[in-house]
Amino acid sequence: MRVEPPIDSLRESAAKDAFERARLLVAEDLERVNHLVVTRLESTVPLIGELARHLVAAGGKRIRPLLTLLSARLCGYAGDRHIALATCVEFIHTATLLHDDVVDGSDLRRGRASANAIWGNKAPVLVGDFLFSRAFQLMVADGSLRVLEILARASAVIAEGEVAQLRTTGDLGTDEARYLAVVEAKTAALFEAACRVGAAVAGRGRAEEEALATYGRHLGIAFQLVDDALDYAADPARLGKGVGDDFREGKITLPVILALARADAEERAFWKRTLEDLDQGPDDLARALAILARHDAVAATLERARAFGERARAALAVFPAGPHREALSGLVDFCIARAY
Repeated sequence: MRVEPPIDSLRESAAKDAFERARLLVAEDLERVNHLVVTRLESTVPLIGELARHLVAAGGKRIRPLLTLLSARLCGYAGDRHIALATCVEFIHTATLLHDDVVDGSDLRRGRASANAIWGNKAPVLVGDFLFSRAFQLMVADGSLRVLEILARASAVIAEGEVAQLRTTGDLGTDEARYLAVVEAKTAALFEAACRVGAAVAGRGRAEEEALATYGRHLGIAFQLVDDALDYAADPARLGKGVGDDFREGKITLPVILALARADAEERAFWKRTLEDLDQGPDDLARALAILARHDAVAATLERARAFGERARAALAVFPAGPHREALSGLVDFCIARAY
């Protein structure tokens, strides 16, 4: 059984078009980022190169570096420092994915076998460390203490968010505010930093930097909430990872939090057994989906994602209308209407 999210095909198609327009607007910059990613993944240690090539082949939407490129161009930046900094952002993101997959025991990433499923846990953790090191080499080469401050802080906040999420796993006492604080740290912090760096490299004032930071933070929260919904509602072939993974891992995400708030005694006992005690049977995911549907928890999660998306869009109002602002606004639509 799968709960279909209330996303119509026309809206999804329009969102995909918006994403492609954003990519095309900075296509040359993005190609340079992709080239630098491949170049900086080279190593004299064969296993690092092998695992890195696996990551590159898996692709990815490159949303976070795209935010850096678009933000810099929105702010009128005409140089090329944003290329290396967008690459930093992608390396930080990929490093966190490697570490997350080990922590979660994930078998799939972007529709392919995860690195830990192929090489075990040790190599991906160490290659994740390698990627963090490469990112900091690029930051140091850039020479800006402000850029270093932004990205170093984001890396620390992300790590704190991941640890905080461990504390919420299996904890049915996790409420919406506490969960959103975790999301803001583990996911939204890098979206925020990716945008903030674009303003910083362009030398824009704090007002514009804060506006882009607000945009990125709210976009990141929306992105994660859609991920939460898709884990209980998506087509596995399109999502690129196992649907129901959050349930199997005992993660307390927003759909469950919303369903718990409306649960009767029998439903609370079910969530306690399956998520807190991790005592799950073959039919329990289907029952979880039925409970979520009964309480419209997936739809309510997507509604909250849309609200955060609108906050992100509103933050762009300080910038003059133009193709780069339109592209960033279009990414809001993509992040909310995507089905993968």
